[in-house]
Formats: sequence, C-alpha cells, structure tokens
Amino acid sequence: MIKLLVGATFVAILNETIMINAVPRLMTDFGITPRTAQWLSTVFMLTMAAVIPVTGWFLQRVTTRTAYGIAMTTFCVGTVIGAVAPVFAVLLAGRVVQAAGTAVMMPLLMTTLMTVVPEQDRGRVMGNVTMAMSCAPALGPAVSGAILQLGSWRLIFVFVLPAALVVAVAGLRQLENVGETKTSSVSWTSVALAALGFGGLLFGLSEVGARSGIVVALIAGGGVALIASFAALQVRLQRTGGPLLDLRTLAHRPFRISLLLMAAVNMAFLGSMFLLPLYLQDVRHLSSLKTGLLVMPGGLAMGLLGPAVGRLFDRFGARPLVIPGAAGSAIALGVLSRTGADTPYLLLLGAHVVLMASLAAVLTPVFTIGLGALPSQLYSHGSSLLGTIMQVAGALGTAMMVVILETRSDQLTNAGVASSDAFVAGMRWAFIAAAGAAVATLLCALRLPAGVSAAEPEPDEAAGATRLEVA
Repeated sequence: MIKLLVGATFVAILNETIMINAVPRLMTDFGITPRTAQWLSTVFMLTMAAVIPVTGWFLQRVTTRTAYGIAMTTFCVGTVIGAVAPVFAVLLAGRVVQAAGTAVMMPLLMTTLMTVVPEQDRGRVMGNVTMAMSCAPALGPAVSGAILQLGSWRLIFVFVLPAALVVAVAGLRQLENVGETKTSSVSWTSVALAALGFGGLLFGLSEVGARSGIVVALIAGGGVALIASFAALQVRLQRTGGPLLDLRTLAHRPFRISLLLMAAVNMAFLGSMFLLPLYLQDVRHLSSLKTGLLVMPGGLAMGLLGPAVGRLFDRFGARPLVIPGAAGSAIALGVLSRTGADTPYLLLLGAHVVLMASLAAVLTPVFTIGLGALPSQLYSHGSSLLGTIMQVAGALGTAMMVVILETRSDQLTNAGVASSDAFVAGMRWAFIAAAGAAVATLLCALRLPAGVSAAEPEPDEAAGATRLEVA
C-alpha cells in the first residue's frame, strides 16, 4: 500500500517543478517576464499550502480509497486544463487544480505511513518515501528537458496524464482503507483565513520592486495579520473541537524544530532550483535537454541516497545526518553564488550534486523525527502542518529569489551593464540568499534531539498531568 501511495505521490509532486525548464519558452509564447513566469511554480505551492490544512479534517472524514480517488481525479483534470490552455491565465488555473489534488496525496501518504509502519522501521520506510517527495521535484527539470526536445511545452502535460491515470487505476484496484472515519465539521472561516493570509504574504513579497514600498507593506502585512488570526482561531477551536490544524502539535519540541528546518530547507531548495535552469538556458544558451541532463545527476543522487539515509537514521539518529547535510548545502550554494558567465559545467554539476545529496541527508531524518514525536491522533494534523510549511516556504523562497534576481539585474542594466552580465550578478545575489537559508537550517539542526523513541509530552505538560493525578 505504501508503494502505491509513493508512486502516486511521485507523479503528483513531479509537477511542482516540471514547468521550470519550460519557462524561457513560455516567456516567449505568452510575452511574460520571469517574475510572472515564476508563478507557474509559486501558484502550485501556494495552492498546496492553502489546501493542505483542510486535509487534516478531510482525511479523518473519508476513507483512504475515497481520498485517493478524489486526489488523483482532481490532479488529472488539472493536467487536461494545462494541456489545452490557450492563455497564461488558464495555464495557471490548470496548475491550481493540479496542486489541489497533489495537496491531498502528500498528507495521505504520511498519515498512512505513520499508522501502518512499526516505529523501528519508520526511518527505512521514510527513506523510500522521501525519495519520492524530494527526488520528484529534483527530477522535474530533467524530465521536462527531455520532453521539450520533442516539441511544445504542452507535451509535458500530455506525457504526465497517462502516468497519472495508470497509478490512479492501480491504486483504486489495490488500495485498502486504513483507520476509521469520523464525522466532524470544518471551519470554513479557517480555510479562508489560511488561503488569504498565505496568499497575501506571498503576493506582497513577490511584488517587491514592482510596486511602492507602502503598497507591498500593506499587502504583506495584511497577509501576516490574517495568518495570526488563523492561528488564534485554531487555538480557540481546539477548546471547542474541530480545528482545521491542531496546533497542539507545536507542544512537542522535536516537531517545532522540524517545522523550522523544513521551512529553511525548502526556501533554499526550491528557490535555487528555479534559478539554475534560467541561467543555463538564458546565459549559457543550452537546450532544454542539455539543461535537464546537467541537473539530472543531482536529482538521482538525492533519490538514491534516500533509502540509505533512512537506514542510517534508524541506527544513528538525526543529528549525525542533518548537521553535515545542512553544512554541505550551505557550502554548495556558496559555490553557486560565485557562478559567472563562463563557469565550467563540471563545477556547476558538482555543486548541484553536493547540494542534492546534502538535502537528502536532511529531509528523511527531519520528517521522521518530527512526526515521530507526535501521538497517533495528531499524525494527520502534523503531516498537514509540515506540508503547509514546506509549500509556503518553497513558494516564498522562489518568489524572493526571483525578486532579488530581477531587482539587482534591473539596477545594473539601468547603469549600462550588459543584460547577460546583469542577469549573472542578480543570480549571484539570489544564491547568496539561498545560502543564508541553508545556514539557518544548520543552526536549527544543532537543536535537534538525537532521536525520538516515542511521542512524549513536553515537561510542562508532564508536570501538569502529575499535579492533576495528585489532586
């Protein structure tokens, strides 16, 4: 059952980055700028961030098979919309529908895994799962590069659709229901606050340099205020029942640290992934196929290391893996921040492989130790919160890297610098920002416990329970 869910999740998450290699072609076909084109990836992640919070409630209300069927059907409908999109706005709409289906798959996979896999085997199994969840976006540009050699960017959707249909049918034929459903209400006010809050924050940050500082501050500030209102509402709903996201997950310190780690990792990972294909095609004038081949070894390294990292986590715990991994990713991004117009391809390849391998050492332990710290009744809420933070951070990272790239490039172009040199200089600044996020990952990793043997309450909670028993 886990294998079926991993296969479906791989196909769905692959689409998070599969359009990156097509950005230069889309910019020409639709007459759009890089700032506009980045919304193909950002709107995917933003939609997932808006939908994932609902999945904590949704997965408790419906059976495993029903959730799977709805998720894959939605994803396939979005793929069809993308394939026939006549204008960029319709293409974005197709990406939104695709992402809505993907948003259900990831928490469904994580919740099922934590339910059916024994604790002593979770690191090994989570390594295989991480291979799908992290390797898929890493391989997205490589897959699309090969497809784009055959013709239009629409072929990307044409190739994805049959694969999605195959895994959908196979899953519905063989998947079994796990756990029991329970009827509960959902706070649609919470849904609206989450969507508008995260959307406002992201849109505000993405408009830095394009609008006045006051307008940007108002939009982003409004988003932050709505997110704060969302959190306050969840705390109130926890007392009356039916929170959209149960924030009692944050009472567990390993889970809190895992959230911070995943946020920093995804800002660096997905933000930098958007930059490299743009550089290779716009500055080095590589074809989409050659661009895909250059980034493919990094994706393969991440995927192949996933199971091995899982086994090492079961044996040695998190810190011996996450700390070197975070340090390696910071070093690799630091090397990429020195990229010039004629940097040897071998150096770019090596830095990208080190980056992907380092991230593989981070993701599996962080997922496992974070969810492993929670009691079983909070698995669905924990996986939903982790997924939300991952997508929001990835979307923020992508938007911020593009803003930094364009702002610095425009400054230098207006000063008379050649456009290609200005682009490279802007890209360097963006990679420096990504390296900063990787350093933040390292600092968070230093606070990780060595391992989590069981879900344990915080010291304050344990003391409170003791006082209650005495009373």
